[in-house]
Amino acid sequence: LQVLAYNRHTYETVARRLVVTVVPAPGGEPPYQGEFLVGNRNVEELLVPAAREIFLQASAGVWERDDLHVINVTSALDRGGRVPLPIEGRKEGVYVKVGSRGAFSPCLASAASPQSRFRCGLGQQPLASCYDTFAPRFAIRWCNLTLLQVWPSPTTPGPAWGPEVLEEGGDFQPPTEAPPQDLLPGYLVTLLVPLAVAALLCLLLGYLMCCRREGV
Repeated sequence: LQVLAYNRHTYETVARRLVVTVVPAPGGEPPYQGEFLVGNRNVEELLVPAAREIFLQASAGVWERDDLHVINVTSALDRGGRVPLPIEGRKEGVYVKVGSRGAFSPCLASAASPQSRFRCGLGQQPLASCYDTFAPRFAIRWCNLTLLQVWPSPTTPGPAWGPEVLEEGGDFQPPTEAPPQDLLPGYLVTLLVPLAVAALLCLLLGYLMCCRREGV
């Protein structure tokens, strides 16, 4: 994997090659996942382990779970966000996906309910029945909250070996020869039927043009 980075102030670009080893999680993918949009952070700020730990502590306050862990951190620019103006305090925004083995809390469920979506469409804040433990360190845009339930996909059985597979040390026995087939009737039907239809059409056309023609 080649990583390209640039300095926000000098626009200096640096390329580095990174080797990434992906291994499945020991317990599998968590079934309950919530994605938060942090409006006052850049993506590199939440890549620091200490910052992610603080974010998980704040997430535990609204999720009411202590087994949370970060699944993914994505810049809002990769989701169609706009590049912030070069003004002090403006950030690009970060999407942080958090997973847990436990169900969503009533606070998160109410914030992502259809009633909250309707209020967001009117420019109002969504419904939330709990204290925002993210503030003031993280500015969560609650109208962009996404809750997902991921169910494990069924395992696909492997191929079943049939009787045609050659066993180790065995001899190959070709299949018996197929009996000869008489293809002449099928050939004649395929050839003569279109010719007969074409001849009938020609006779009908000739009759209409010659015998049914009226003089002026």
